[in-house]
Amino acid sequence: MHFEEKVALNQALFSSFFDQEIQCFSSPLKAYRTRAEFSIYHHENGEITYAMHEDKKKVPITNFDIADEKIQKFMPILLQNLNENLKHKLFGVEFLATKLDLSVTLLYHKNIETIIHDLQELSTRLNLKLIARSRGKKLVFKEERLEQVLSINSKEVKYEFNNDCFIQPNTFINEKMIEWVIACIQDDFKQDLLELYCGYGNFTIALAQYFNQVLATEISKKNIEFALRNCTLNAIENINFTRLSSEELSQALKKEREFNRLKGIDLDAFGFSHVLVDPPRVGLDLSVMELIKHYEYIIYISCNPVSLKENLEILCQSHEIVHFAFFDQFANTPHLECGVYLRKKA
Repeated sequence: MHFEEKVALNQALFSSFFDQEIQCFSSPLKAYRTRAEFSIYHHENGEITYAMHEDKKKVPITNFDIADEKIQKFMPILLQNLNENLKHKLFGVEFLATKLDLSVTLLYHKNIETIIHDLQELSTRLNLKLIARSRGKKLVFKEERLEQVLSINSKEVKYEFNNDCFIQPNTFINEKMIEWVIACIQDDFKQDLLELYCGYGNFTIALAQYFNQVLATEISKKNIEFALRNCTLNAIENINFTRLSSEELSQALKKEREFNRLKGIDLDAFGFSHVLVDPPRVGLDLSVMELIKHYEYIIYISCNPVSLKENLEILCQSHEIVHFAFFDQFANTPHLECGVYLRKKA
C-alpha cells in the first residue's frame, strides 16, 4: 500500500479527533529495513536458499531490496558459506543491522553444540557477530552487542543493544520520530519526564537534555542494562531507569507499595510535566491511561492506529491533541506508525 493511501485512510480514522494538518514522514522505498527474518528453503539438490512465507507456502527468494544495504550485500556471502557445511537442519536466518554494525542469527532443528567448531570458524572467517539457536540452547560467537549512532538535529546520539531488544526497524524514520517529539516539546514549560516502555532508551537518551530529570521504566532486564550503558556512552546523568511494569509504577507513585527496584530513587523529587508512552500493538490499558491523564503533556507513539483510536476516546476526555504525525515505518505495507502530542484541557 502506498503511503498516500495509508495517509488518506488514517486521516479519516482520526478525523473526529483532529481536524488540523497531520505531519507526514515518508520512508525511502528501498534499503530501509534493519531487521530481516527469513525461512530456509531446502532444494532437492541439497542446496539451500532464503525463503519467505506467502499464502501459507514457503517461497524461495533471491533478493530483498528493502533490507539495509549491509544486509543485502552480506546475504549471498552468508548463503554460500552456509551451503558448504552448515545447512543441515537449518530452518531460519535473522539479520540485524545498524549504521555501524551487523549481526546474524542462525536457527536450527538440532543440537547446535554438535557444530560449534564450524560455527566458530564461520564467525572468524567472515568477521561476523554470530548467534546460533536451537531448542533450549544459544551460542554467541564474537559478541551480540551492536553499536548504533543516530543523527538527531545534526547531533550524534550513541546506542548499544542486541537482537533481544525491541528496536525501531527503520533508522531513517526513527530519527524523524525523535526529531518530531523534540519539535513538539520545544516551546513548552518543561520540568521532568516520565517514560513508560522505554526499551534500551531510544527516545530517553535523545530527550534527556530537555528535562531536569527523567524517570524511565521498562520490564526487560536486558533493556535496562543497555539503557544504563547508553547513558554512560552519552555522558547523561539525569535519567533514572527502573525495571517496573506500568501497574507497579502506578502503585509506587500512589504509595500503595514499595519496591526494592526503586531503592535510591525519591519519587517525591520528581515534578513530571511530560509523559511519553510507546506501548505494544494492544495499546494502553485503563490503569496506564488513568495514571498518565494527570500530567500536562502526553507524547504517544503508536504502532497500531486501531488501538490508538480506542485510547484517544478516553485520553481526549482530559486532553486535547496539539500535534499529530504519521510515520511510514514499513514502506509499501498497510502498517503505519503514529505520533500524537496531547495537552491537558484548561
